Amino acid sequence: MDVYLKTFMGYKVDPINPQPETITLTDIAHALSLICRANGQGTHFYSVAQHCINAAKEAGARGDSVRIQLGCLLHDGAEAYLADLIRPVKQFMPKYYEIEDRFLDVIYTKFGLPDLTEEELAQIKDIDDALLDYDLVELLKEPEPKDGYRLKRVPDLAFVPFEEAQKEYEEIAKRLMDELQ
Repeated sequence: MDVYLKTFMGYKVDPINPQPETITLTDIAHALSLICRANGQGTHFYSVAQHCINAAKEAGARGDSVRIQLGCLLHDGAEAYLADLIRPVKQFMPKYYEIEDRFLDVIYTKFGLPDLTEEELAQIKDIDDALLDYDLVELLKEPEPKDGYRLKRVPDLAFVPFEEAQKEYEEIAKRLMDELQ
């Protein structure tokens, strides 16, 4: 029996050895728009797609390059195929990180970012972490960080129907990929 994930667009994706021809922007946008951040423990539904959109917009507000903006939009793309694990669990699963990193490399390469530098990856991670701080306060009622937020813009955490989140994700991705060329 073959081991694969059947996607929304009908592709069979090998989660351990993903192939670029089976990865689509629509599959990523669709799945991420239906996956809830914080493992569903927030005050309301807030999708991973919305989080990625906010990350790309934060990169833009910081004046970061189109590469960083697109990297921020795609940074959770592997979750569309592998699901998400919360950080407190993921830290005990180094093999998961390997699989996720390999998948993300295929996604970045497929969508025009085959050569992200360590500095660029660190910028993407910094934005992701800054948004996590905001999410924890606004969605999970954690105390605000002592030093305040490290954001240039206020993220939109309002409920958005999945179809709208998927559409916006795809539109931003296409615009950024066009600008990248």
